[in-house]
Amino acid sequence: MIFRTTNPATTRPTLRRVRTTTALRPLHHRLDPATVEEIPFHAPDGVRLGLTRIATGDDDRPAVLLLHGHTASADMFLLPETRNLVDVLLDDGYEPWLLDWRGSCRLPYNETGRRYTYDDVALHDIPGAVRHIRERIGDRPLFVVAHCMGSLALSLSMTAGLVPGLAGVVSQGVFLTPRLAGRTSLRMTLAGELLKSRIDHIPVDIRKVGLWSRYTPLFALASRKATCPDPTCQILHNSAWGTGASLFVHEHLTETTHDRLAELLGPAPLWILPHLRRIELARTVVRWHDTDRRYRALPQNALDAAARIDTPVLLLAGSENGLWLDSQKLCHDVLARRQPQLDVRYTEIPGYGHLDTFLGRGAALDVFGHILDFLGERR
Repeated sequence: MIFRTTNPATTRPTLRRVRTTTALRPLHHRLDPATVEEIPFHAPDGVRLGLTRIATGDDDRPAVLLLHGHTASADMFLLPETRNLVDVLLDDGYEPWLLDWRGSCRLPYNETGRRYTYDDVALHDIPGAVRHIRERIGDRPLFVVAHCMGSLALSLSMTAGLVPGLAGVVSQGVFLTPRLAGRTSLRMTLAGELLKSRIDHIPVDIRKVGLWSRYTPLFALASRKATCPDPTCQILHNSAWGTGASLFVHEHLTETTHDRLAELLGPAPLWILPHLRRIELARTVVRWHDTDRRYRALPQNALDAAARIDTPVLLLAGSENGLWLDSQKLCHDVLARRQPQLDVRYTEIPGYGHLDTFLGRGAALDVFGHILDFLGERR
């Protein structure tokens, strides 16, 4: 009888490399002589976050808190290869603060660690950061510029009354009334149901998961009819993590920014989809935790509580937004009808998509002026 022996080292399934430490990945910037102060910061529920202050030595400047979108990070406002939003704010006399909330790709929570919903971001991350900043700046004005899911979570914080007295808010992409394309909504639902038993996130960097892995079909699907050979670009620009949407206008990115996409945008967790799906079906921001008393401070429906918004709001959107379509225009129209006393305006950026409103090579000329004008009227 012949016995066959196997080497356990060769039969053990390959383990994916994921980050387990909460140490923040270093920011990439060229800010000089401004000082970049990384502040040790935890949310009130104990989760390690990232909070960064860009200081110039002038303590009289109004402060501006910048909130990134899900799977992005504070890096999106600091691109060293372009004239970025932090550059523009510094030159115009503001003090930028950057929050890496728990959906940041500078932190590991999208892949490992405690799972969360946007309730946690709205209840803990954003109000906690606002309180800390106010302790540091005193009675100086505090503005917020928020992108995508950072903006959506902010709307829930605002309608809960958790961040009162802001000098002004700029919301980019989506705010109170999210609307996705039909095929994007359908693919999001199917992905959540079909893939949840096999994977817990959708990666963007094929180099980290390998060419032949359980994620290969997703990258192959994203490459269909793609004009760019880069797999990361395909799954973001051509597919938006498999949803069939597009996150940016391709030609607006510099070559350097394009090559950094896997660093600027991280994996999308599938376990967040039920909350996102509920929000999208309701066409407004709704609370996920209906029975947990710890979240009772948040409104069940943010749109119904919009009268609590006590600050001017600028709704920004690119005319070619391939993810949230005309959500911002819808929001403006709905609020004008339901809450006409609110100071809400809408500005559309011709020719721009979703992410390139901040990452684009020409954003400083085409987009940031609208932000500065709005802040300048209220500083």
